Amino acid sequence: MSTAFSTRHRKRRKLKAEINVVPYIDVMLVLLIIFMATAPLLNLGVDVDLPDSNAKSINTDKKPIIVSVDVNGNYRIAVGDSPSEAVNAATLSARIEQLTQSNKDLTVFVAGDHDASYSAVYGAMVLLQQAKVARVGMMSQPGKGK
Repeated sequence: MSTAFSTRHRKRRKLKAEINVVPYIDVMLVLLIIFMATAPLLNLGVDVDLPDSNAKSINTDKKPIIVSVDVNGNYRIAVGDSPSEAVNAATLSARIEQLTQSNKDLTVFVAGDHDASYSAVYGAMVLLQQAKVARVGMMSQPGKGK
């Protein structure tokens, strides 16, 4: 009788068919903290101070055309020994295109001011590309001996 009594009063527990999500939440919170801590350290841009160049100067028989970009993004052009003159973007492109039609092997140097924005110097190079200049060089100050 005791066996019938004990089986009758003892209830079987049902198995739970649930997933324990607590460990997943813990991992998610740890990853969230890691990403929040590292996100400010990811910089999309870096301040760059361009170095001086120790490259040898280029010797050419012809006088090159020098396109200068100043701090304010204004363009100046110097052809040969003539003094440089201020030009806007449209005039620069038209003048260079006219010079390249007469001389396909024309060398053009871009001289950007140290404090000029990179986009202004890049804009001058784009204008030279649109004017179909085959060879564009960058000018720099001679480096200090080390």
